[in-house]
Amino acid sequence: MKFFSMLILMLGFAISACAEKSTVGLEKIKLPPGFHISVYTDQTPNARTMALGEDGTVYVGSMQGKVYAVRDFNRDGKADSVTTLVSGLNSPNGVAMLKGDLYIAEVNRIIKLEDIAAHLTNPPKPLVVFDGFPTDQHHGWKYLRVGPDGKLYAGVGAPCNSCLSDKEIYASLTRLDPDGKNFEIFARGIRNTVGFDWHPQTKELFLTDNGQDRLGDDVPPEELNHAPKSGLHFGYPYCHGGDIPDPNFGKLKPCSEFTPPAWKFPAHVAPLGLRFYQGGQFPPAYQGQLFVAQHGSWNRSIPQGYRVVLVKFKDGKPIADEIFAEGWLQANGAVSGRPVDILELADGSLLVSDDQQGAIYRITYQP
Repeated sequence: MKFFSMLILMLGFAISACAEKSTVGLEKIKLPPGFHISVYTDQTPNARTMALGEDGTVYVGSMQGKVYAVRDFNRDGKADSVTTLVSGLNSPNGVAMLKGDLYIAEVNRIIKLEDIAAHLTNPPKPLVVFDGFPTDQHHGWKYLRVGPDGKLYAGVGAPCNSCLSDKEIYASLTRLDPDGKNFEIFARGIRNTVGFDWHPQTKELFLTDNGQDRLGDDVPPEELNHAPKSGLHFGYPYCHGGDIPDPNFGKLKPCSEFTPPAWKFPAHVAPLGLRFYQGGQFPPAYQGQLFVAQHGSWNRSIPQGYRVVLVKFKDGKPIADEIFAEGWLQANGAVSGRPVDILELADGSLLVSDDQQGAIYRITYQP
C-alpha cells in the first residue's frame, strides 16, 4: 500500500486509495465448488454498470451523478485506486468503451470522453454525442453497450409502471452510430431493459426486461428476450411473459402478435446486467454461458433475487438456469447487497457490481 500511496501522490491523482481490509462482508456468499469471491473495491458509491478499457481500467457508472475509473496497478485482483472522472451528471448509469473513448449514457443523452486512458488525471470536457432521449426520470437510467456492428445500443424505459404512450421511443431499445447519427429504434415492447449482450457464436442479441409491478407476488415473470434482428416487439404493455394479457391493455392486442421471451425468470427478481462468459479461467462447462445479475425485488411480500444466476445455452438458445452466487439475501429478509452488472476481466475472472454497498466483487476459479 505504501508503494501505491507514493505512486498516487507522484501522479497527482484525485484518488481515494482502497482500504486493505474491506468493510463489505462476503462470508455468507455461496458459490459452486472451486469458485471464490473477494472485494475488488468498496470505494465506488452506487456502483452500477461497468466497462473495460484496453489497459485493464474498469469504468463504472452510477445513478448519483459520478463515473469512476478503477485500477489494479499490480494485477493482484484488488483495485489500488478509484478516480472520479466526472460528477454532476444526470444518472450516468451506462458506460461503454469504443476505440479508446468512454461513452456515458445519461437519462437524456449520450456523451463521450475522448482518449480517456491518457487523460485519467485531467479528464477532457465531455462531448455530446446524442441528446434526443426523453428527460423522464422514471425508468430513465440507461444501459449502454457497443454491438458487434460497431453501433451504440441503449434502452429507453417506460415512463411509468404501466402505460400506453403515444411516443414510440418509450419502452424500446435504440441504436445509433458512435457519432450520434442514424438513430433508430431497434426493438419495441420492452418495459425496461438494464442489461444486454450478444451471443459469442451467433452474435445475436439477448436482453433482460423487468416486468410490471403490482400485478401480484408471482406475476408477471421477468424476461430474457432474444432479438436476432431489428423490428421485433416483445409485448409491453399489452402482454407479459409471452402469454399473460395485461388487465388494462390486453384487450387491444393479443399476445400472439408479439415475440415471446426466450427465457423466464421468477417475478420481481429484477434481472439487470448480463454477460456471456468467454474467458479461460472457469471450467469449460461455463464457456459461452450467460451470467445474469438479479438486483432483487423491492415490493414483493417475501423478497427474492439478490443473486447471480447462470443461464445455460445450447445451440444458441437458453435451456436451463441455476443459481451461481447467492447470500446477499438472508433468511430473515435482510439484504446485504444488490448485484447490478457483470464484467469479465482479461484473466477470465468476473466482476460483479453492487450499488447498495458501493462495491465491486471479483469471482475467481481455483479448484
